Amino acid sequence: MNPDKAVSLGFEDKLWAAADVLRSNLDPAEYKHVVLGLVFLKYVSDAFEEQRAQVVARGAPAEDRQAYAGVFWVPEVARWSALQAKAAEPTIGVALDGAMAAIEADNPALKGVLPRVFGSSSLEAPRLGALIELLSGLGVGTAAHRQRDTLGRVYEYFLARFASAEGRGGGEFYTPSSVVRVLVEVLEPYRGRVYDPCCGSGGMFVQSLVFVDAHGGRRDAVTIHGQESNATTWRMARMNLTVRGIEADLGAQPADTLHHDAHPDLRADFVLANPPFNISRWGGERLTGDARWRYGAPPANNANFAWLQHIVHHLAPTGAAGVVLANGSMSSQQSGEGDIRRALVEADLVDCMVAMPGQLFYATQIPVCVWFLARDKGGGRRSRAGEVLFVDARALGRMETRVHRVFDADDVAKIAGTYHAWRDGVGYADVPGFCKAATLAELRAHDFVLTPGRYVGAEDVPEDGEPFDEKLGRLMRVLQEQQAEERRLDEEILRRLRSVVP
Repeated sequence: MNPDKAVSLGFEDKLWAAADVLRSNLDPAEYKHVVLGLVFLKYVSDAFEEQRAQVVARGAPAEDRQAYAGVFWVPEVARWSALQAKAAEPTIGVALDGAMAAIEADNPALKGVLPRVFGSSSLEAPRLGALIELLSGLGVGTAAHRQRDTLGRVYEYFLARFASAEGRGGGEFYTPSSVVRVLVEVLEPYRGRVYDPCCGSGGMFVQSLVFVDAHGGRRDAVTIHGQESNATTWRMARMNLTVRGIEADLGAQPADTLHHDAHPDLRADFVLANPPFNISRWGGERLTGDARWRYGAPPANNANFAWLQHIVHHLAPTGAAGVVLANGSMSSQQSGEGDIRRALVEADLVDCMVAMPGQLFYATQIPVCVWFLARDKGGGRRSRAGEVLFVDARALGRMETRVHRVFDADDVAKIAGTYHAWRDGVGYADVPGFCKAATLAELRAHDFVLTPGRYVGAEDVPEDGEPFDEKLGRLMRVLQEQQAEERRLDEEILRRLRSVVP
């Protein structure tokens, strides 16, 4: 199934357009919490009301909390019908904040998660009320809609649109689905412990379980572990996962992963991560001698290799990881980064390097790469010891807008299929300009620079059938004609200048 088609419900763009009209002059960074908070509230209320109807139909007391297993308890003041009745009132923002507080009070698992921004929002009460009415037509919390993940898809769609609207200031919480799908389709995290040490809004986890569902796996065979330092983004991830029915351990509170690891004993089967690029002030000087720096102390002015080593530290003996980093991580020799890269390669941890095209991210236009790491290059498959696959995917994708590139399903399949063919030893062949299986000896010859372009070479250009001598003669004639035309134009320009200059 085409993942892009699977995600589209046919009305997300219309819903976004209608909601965006109500934004007025409110900044997207503020409006984001208003809209996504309401989407979450609609979800839990719809699920509760459906369960409540079933409880009443059985003749059980409607307010018996024991009868509401599997859904969040929504107190009367927070139910969507009650809030919709107040949508036209000037105090609707205060009522919404009260609803969020009431839900948190009755559901300890949501404590500190829900936004309370409605009373203080710059969004005028009439527009807030209109937004409630707009979402009221989206009846998506029922079991049938939960099975289709309707609201989850709307939520993810809105996350992407807000990342686009906020640009560099807001895209850090959202990894584009093009990038996430490459990581998931290559790694195939269909069982075990999945970890994201900088999980943003939780997109890696969502796509991992989409993969599990699409391949007939069992969700209960996967456990989710993550961490996020930004408090607002941490809450957003909790809501994003909740509307998808995904249980996850994101730590008791938001925290800096490198300095306050929420999962110190975790050894993950799969790590999928998009750490912040090239962070210069990450406090590395306070982590001198850290046990994670087995391959070298990361420089104090760039956290890229701190993230890589943190991830390696958390891999299980047969674990694998996909890590998105800035391109400089593949070639930098500054501050000992080249020595750490050399040590990772010599330890045979680097499995595959993928060069990605630019303009995939909302937050930055710089091109990125993906490091695929593996603790065990056998893992029940053919031994890949002493080999690294290089993939140059810079020519893939299409421009969805003037500034944003996306991968279609065929692009993702080309990258993942190439890796799987090489990994399994079935049907793989080097393709000049696209992929190359290199030996450690070749990497040493290139001083451990891991840029795919160094290895894949140039694409083969098919011969056009024109004999060389004839082609050379034809091109020489074209050159001579162009030179003659250039001289003629120069003479014409001089003639005209003389006619106007005394």
